[in-house]
Amino acid sequence: MSATSGEIVPADLSQWLDDNAVRLDVASDDASALLPKLAAAGLFKIGVPVPFGGAGAGLADAVRAIAAVSARSLAAGFVAWGHRTFIEYLLQSPNEVLRAKLLPDLLTGRRAGATGLSNAMKFLSGLEELQLTAFGRVPTIRIEGKLPWVTNLRKEGFDVAAAVQSNDGRPAFVISLSSDDTGLTRTDDLDLMAMRATNTAAIRIAGVEIGGDRVIHGNAREWLPQARPAFLGLQCGMSIGLAARSLSEARDQLGNRRDVLTDPIERLTAELNDLEKELLSRLNGPFFVERPLALFRIRIRLAEIVNQSLQLELSATGGKAYLSAPGEGYQRRLRESAFIPVVTPSLVQLKTVVDDHERRLTSREIA
Repeated sequence: MSATSGEIVPADLSQWLDDNAVRLDVASDDASALLPKLAAAGLFKIGVPVPFGGAGAGLADAVRAIAAVSARSLAAGFVAWGHRTFIEYLLQSPNEVLRAKLLPDLLTGRRAGATGLSNAMKFLSGLEELQLTAFGRVPTIRIEGKLPWVTNLRKEGFDVAAAVQSNDGRPAFVISLSSDDTGLTRTDDLDLMAMRATNTAAIRIAGVEIGGDRVIHGNAREWLPQARPAFLGLQCGMSIGLAARSLSEARDQLGNRRDVLTDPIERLTAELNDLEKELLSRLNGPFFVERPLALFRIRIRLAEIVNQSLQLELSATGGKAYLSAPGEGYQRRLRESAFIPVVTPSLVQLKTVVDDHERRLTSREIA
């Protein structure tokens, strides 16, 4: 399966991730080293057009890369998702100057990119108000507010995308903020129960001033639906990789009177493969732009498969999964899996949107 193939992730990076997966999960010591390691392997150039310094191919290949990393460490996969998604924002932005300025350092991992648009994606679905406000107009826009949870805020320097609501009734728009901006403060890392090497923190913005050169797009409601398939599609790579690894581990434990698990493992693997193919075959083009609920349903089902995969791995491994040393890999994956339902948009938020849509359809049919 593509999510666990060694073709995307070079052998030296695979070995480093395997050797450091637990440390990346429980400590922040290697947080600074993680992004450069991923970049040195060329992972962030996948799916980026050659004229922009990338390796070509398509967005589906970038999803496969995130899945391959996540199969070894979800902390690494989470960082890869945030960074690669910010790159995708620049690729989809009409702001050529901003793209030319930021992209070279992002592709090489010299600077971190963070997708601060989780709040914006909830805003787009009517689930939450924007948390940043813009005052004034070009050439000087003042930004106020906070982003309570952002990943890949590397202490060595980062750029972060955010959606802002104008205080004068103009449409919300999307900007890029910098760790170098006066008035932008990164908090200490959030006290996460897992994936602690992800540079996840909050941002406070007090009087940050930017110009039009920092605007990714001038109309958030117009642009976000175009960017959402990449945001969610790349995010799905995390679930694909984690589930594939767990099912592979479960399969390796078969025998010793556990062959009763063969059929459920193979059925779930087949469903995972089918969902991956469905996602990747439709990621480029207008399908998920025009039918976002189809993408929501894939994201929901992938999260469910992650949970079911971990249960099968536990059943196949037996009691040694509960022992500290023999069960170290399973226990890490179990902690990682707890993050999949709550990463924005959470399963509750996605199911709320899907259920509301289905209720409206039912009401119209009855009427």
